[in-house]
Amino acid sequence: MTDERKLQVSLAIIRISTAIFFLVWSLRKLIQPESTQKIFSSFYFMQISPEISYVVGAIQTLIILMFLVGLFKTWTYGALLGMHIVSVLSTYQKLLNPYESPNTLFWAAVPALGGLIALFLLRDRDQWLTLKLGQASRTPS
Repeated sequence: MTDERKLQVSLAIIRISTAIFFLVWSLRKLIQPESTQKIFSSFYFMQISPEISYVVGAIQTLIILMFLVGLFKTWTYGALLGMHIVSVLSTYQKLLNPYESPNTLFWAAVPALGGLIALFLLRDRDQWLTLKLGQASRTPS
């Protein structure tokens, strides 16, 4: 396997696994809006209605699906990165106190953030298993 092929496969694995990771959270906003209301209240200091949870969940899910297939990379990779930065920053107190249960779980967001930064920086090289405006891209030789 060439170095270019290894890079393509690696970026696709990071993109696909990251999209699945974030889909769990966006779909939760649609399936369990009351849970989203509690999260927004606790971490973002905002009271939201179930309808807002549905709207946010639908928008995030759309962005994640476009990210999954590599559409509009600067915007979708950037949007996901931006959303995740806000999410990580909102939990900084949990991150600074990792040994109090269940704070260790919040650290799972840190490598996800690193993966998103890497994908954003390498977004032009991420070509395998992506779409380009309705046309599947080919794997580089």
